[in-house]
Amino acid sequence: MTTYVAFLRAINLGARRKFPKDAIIAATEGAGFTDVATHINTGNVRLETRVRSRARIEAALEEAYEADRGFAVPTIAFTVVELRDLVAEADRLSEGFEGGHYVSLLKQEPSADAARAVEARSRDAERLVVRGRALHQLVAGGYLDARLDSAAVEKALGVATSRNVTVLRALVPKWCA
Repeated sequence: MTTYVAFLRAINLGARRKFPKDAIIAATEGAGFTDVATHINTGNVRLETRVRSRARIEAALEEAYEADRGFAVPTIAFTVVELRDLVAEADRLSEGFEGGHYVSLLKQEPSADAARAVEARSRDAERLVVRGRALHQLVAGGYLDARLDSAAVEKALGVATSRNVTVLRALVPKWCA
């Protein structure tokens, strides 16, 4: 069995996209995954599976979530090793940085040209670094001060969901030990 952490995009925003933790767990188990757990109510899900294809895992989850909720729930999965490595890279990038660090988790690794184009949009108050399937945004202020918002990230790099690095750091000792 392999442990994955799945990140759900655009849930619990407004009145029509509600997806409570218990319902996420039930839908995930209903799709055949085991040892399911959630972390806070923002769409962070740990699961175990024998399936080796990330694309198949994401597709199965997306199908189950849409059947349960009636709306699409884009889902981005990482193995625990990938998540651990992502957080270690985040720690290296933010060493000595004072400000907000946000990570857009990407469904697909962008091309080198797309990654360079996004990184070229960095400025004094916002450093943008693409590493694999993650865009790190180091912002002098908070997320609302970021010039590259979620819509711009998706336009440049494809389907993504963002998390504060603090949330990702909390998941490593909890789920990636």
